[in-house]
This record gives sequence, structure tokens and C-alpha cells, in this order.
Amino acid sequence: MVFTTIFFDLDDTLYPASSGLWQTLKKRMSAYMRERMGIPESEIGRLREKYFREYGTTLRGLQANHKIDAQDFLAYVHDVPLADYIHPDPTQQQVLASLRTRNLVFTNADLPHAQRVLCQLQIEEYFADIIDVNRMSPFCKPNPEAFALAMKAAGESDPSKCVMIDDLPHTTRAAQAQGLYALLYGAPAPGADADAVLSDWKQLPALLNGRSK
Repeated sequence: MVFTTIFFDLDDTLYPASSGLWQTLKKRMSAYMRERMGIPESEIGRLREKYFREYGTTLRGLQANHKIDAQDFLAYVHDVPLADYIHPDPTQQQVLASLRTRNLVFTNADLPHAQRVLCQLQIEEYFADIIDVNRMSPFCKPNPEAFALAMKAAGESDPSKCVMIDDLPHTTRAAQAQGLYALLYGAPAPGADADAVLSDWKQLPALLNGRSK
């Protein structure tokens, strides 16, 4: 089997978790809940964990249980100076340039944030499309319906020809359940949550070739 499509997660996958960007975005989610929605500070942590587990994202939980302007939330959360956190990685660029697959970003963030990240990393030319949280609405990763929408957007009917690269085990597990080859980014060792782990972009071609022969 030769892979034809790779779905790449965005945050903490296309840039390293050590950058601190995702931690800043999570703090801005909490700030929005406190400042714009009036949710008590003491409740925010519990609610965010509950909504993440039950709905896949804080936003989807807020939409289901509160009155919220989703676009205002997304704009507020992503209003950060990306250049303070993330920078182009020549190795990543070289690996992406070498791929012969159709590559798509598949993210629970929104399109403007994804475009800004790709631009900051100088890798936008290597991606054919971005499947963001608005295109998945009312679903999000790791919902099976979100994967179905991503497959349709990619023009794929055979999940075994597709790869999902994500830093969250619940997403790679969901990808496996849908028949995709799942790579868990940033994990120290292989486990039951994915078919393999990816800790260095230089490993990606070998992982793909080893499976596709």
C-alpha cells in the first residue's frame, strides 16, 4: 500500500511543544472565559477539562453549554505574536518538500490561525488544503464525523492510504479506529495509541516507506 494523503495536526505538531505557543493559547482560552463570559476563575480549569474530554475542544463544550460567539472566541484566543514563539525549521521544510503525498492540515483551530502558523514556519507551499474547526462544524477531532469530512475534503475513499500525524493520543487512536495509519508526534516510545511515533521530522520518510512497501 502506498500512502497518498497525509493529514497533519497543527498546534504542537507542526511546531514543537517546547515553543510555549500552545500554552499561551490555552491561557487565552481561560482569559476569554473569565473576561468575556464571566465564568469564575475557580470553575475554568474544571470546565475546560470536562469540555475537552466530552466534546473534543473547549470551544465545542462552550457552544453546547453556553451562549458564545465562536468566531470572537477564536479570534481572541489566536491573537498572539507568533514570531515570539515559533520559527522556520530547515529540516522540516526539506522533509515536507520531499513528500510525494497530498498534504493537508487537519486542525481544531481556525483557518486564519493555521494560515498564520504555516506562513510563520514558511511551509505553506507544501499543503494543498486546511481543514479547520469551522469546516468540521459541528464536529471536531477526534469525532469520527470529523475524519469523514477530512477524507471527503481530501478526495480520499480508502483510509488505509491515509496518514494522521498528531500529538494527542486520543486523536491518533481515533485515526486508527477509522482505518488511517497513525503517527503520534513527540511521544518518547511506541505504544497502543498509534502505529508508530515521530519525534524528529527526519524520521518521517522512513516511517512512511516502511509501511507502504
